Amino acid sequence: MALAAVAVPLIPRFCSPSLLAKELELQTKPTASEESAIAEIAKKHMDLYHVPGLSLAVARHGQVVYRRGFGFSNQVDGSAVTPDSQFRIASLSKPITSAAIFSLIEQGRLGLENLIFGGQGLLKSEFGDDCPDGVKKITLHHLLTHTCGGWENDGEDPMFKWPELNHSELIKWTLSHQPMKFEPGVHFAYSNFGYCILGRLIEKITSQPYSEFVQQGVLAKCGIKDMRLAGNTHAQRAPAEVDYYGQSGSGENPYIMNVTRMDSHGGWIATPTDLVQFAMHVDGFMTTPNILTAGTLKAMTTASTANPHYACGWCVNEVPNWWHTGSLPGSLAIMVRTASGLCWAALANTRISGLDLDGMMWQVVKSVPAWNA
Repeated sequence: MALAAVAVPLIPRFCSPSLLAKELELQTKPTASEESAIAEIAKKHMDLYHVPGLSLAVARHGQVVYRRGFGFSNQVDGSAVTPDSQFRIASLSKPITSAAIFSLIEQGRLGLENLIFGGQGLLKSEFGDDCPDGVKKITLHHLLTHTCGGWENDGEDPMFKWPELNHSELIKWTLSHQPMKFEPGVHFAYSNFGYCILGRLIEKITSQPYSEFVQQGVLAKCGIKDMRLAGNTHAQRAPAEVDYYGQSGSGENPYIMNVTRMDSHGGWIATPTDLVQFAMHVDGFMTTPNILTAGTLKAMTTASTANPHYACGWCVNEVPNWWHTGSLPGSLAIMVRTASGLCWAALANTRISGLDLDGMMWQVVKSVPAWNA
């Protein structure tokens, strides 16, 4: 994700809005041969990695210019993936949670240096009266940047343990029994559990369920109506949701996790178009109204000193491009915002080592020269 930004072709500033829209459409709509090239790229990856279903969406300068589904939503009944098929988005939930947090910061209800636990913390003793001293030093910024000092996404990740526990029970157990490994602020360790805490903080501050606040305070402002939290079992799938498949021999079962409990770090389902709509409304450009101010977006996408490539819920680089990936048994996802004015997303209903959605999507966007990827 380190390609240099490319200058956008200039459009005369005296163009009327209707002429401007037509000019942009002419510049960005793929030709029939370009659409065929995109399909060939997608199908090549699907065949190579045994991907049942894949869905893509691309936007340029505030307009969705491509959306298409490939393959099967359900391999048994042969139903096809469409642009409106919903997928688990896994950790693409983190930028959405970050945007929700920063909306509360803009409202003056939170601050990045706010402590989280203990007598001076926003959550005080809600998850136990006797937090370790290190836990009492954790700030909101530490949680957003994965620098809280512990609870890494490894074999001991709390979010993949004890599926019978609710949020409160899991947080209490983890704070009491799983010590932090580092002082807050000095070490980057990707933490699903940290983003679980952010979800509970949103609930504390807003007095609303996490999903309700995000739907009203973030997604609706982006024009997104149908995103929701995933169910856990096959029977709990949403009407437009795909089936998920573990790869042969992997031992993965997509339907034995407590995905609903992953809400604020990995629990949403969406279409790629939904994700592109979200990205366009936090991209910092003028073509689509942003739901956060320029100063807030800068703070959200500024990396921590512990990791120059991760900010607050977004991977970042010097271009600057912003993105996030997601992975769960049966799911693979990516969402990207580029400095050249593109936003895109790709979702698959399986995961397998070697399947590089990032590399695939760069091939896709480069197959349309007018997009200036």
